[in-house]
Amino acid sequence: MNTKPVPGFLGFGEAAFHIAKGLRSSGIDTIAAFDINTNTPGRGELIRRRAEEASVKLLGSNAALADLADIVFSTVTANQAAAAAEQTAPYLKPSHLYADLNSVSPGLKRSIAATITASGARFVEVAVMAPVPPYGHKVPLLTGGADAPEFAGRMAPYGMQIDTGSGEIGSAAATKMCRSIMVKGIEALVTECVLTATHYGVDEKVFASLSETFPGTDWPKFASYLVGRVVVHGERRAREMEEVASTMREAGVDPFMVDAIVRRMDWSAELGLRELFDGQAPVSYRQFAAKVASR
Repeated sequence: MNTKPVPGFLGFGEAAFHIAKGLRSSGIDTIAAFDINTNTPGRGELIRRRAEEASVKLLGSNAALADLADIVFSTVTANQAAAAAEQTAPYLKPSHLYADLNSVSPGLKRSIAATITASGARFVEVAVMAPVPPYGHKVPLLTGGADAPEFAGRMAPYGMQIDTGSGEIGSAAATKMCRSIMVKGIEALVTECVLTATHYGVDEKVFASLSETFPGTDWPKFASYLVGRVVVHGERRAREMEEVASTMREAGVDPFMVDAIVRRMDWSAELGLRELFDGQAPVSYRQFAAKVASR
């Protein structure tokens, strides 16, 4: 076996692109990806441009990816994680490590693990614990499962920051899901605060008051960053928060607040804010509010 790993990405969105680009710059010679949207108008052009920039070989099927790669990174949207595993499992071998980086509930993570291990391959649970940009492939990762140490041993030499946590599948997912309650919750709250405060012309006073209550935070800058995340990633966040709601229900907790966060993130997608801003974050929360008002 080649001493260097050959990563293969299922799904080649933003996270996969930044991780792959970093791994390539760290000395990995061969990186591949398969994305069902490679030839989809609009999205396909972005996928192909990113693959060229990161020197990633785009393949045409799950089978081709499994044939070339020895470590499969599942980096699809949360609602496609199970399907990606089911479609890839028939082509996996005992030599494969299947690392699932998707933000799904502990129960779904265990179900995906069962699908993968039934093929004979080894499953590694991976929770991405921070936004991938600007960290790239050095984004903090929390892993789980019996084969997590092997995954860390093979990928850490190339700069990946991997915490081998619990051997129990689902623990890393639970950690990520509970973190997301706070992170995406703050994003949704700030979005609603910004839209309302700018309407009444009181945003400066609101943020000045927040700075006194929560010192050390540049609230206008922070608000601009947070609403940008909602604009660019609203749909993906909505699907992730549905998984957070499932996580809470598995624990017997009613997700009152999380259900509302899903609505706010879906609102961003339904309003077409990503397209309104040409796929980029707004330059400020005021620009965001003005464009939303114009809609």
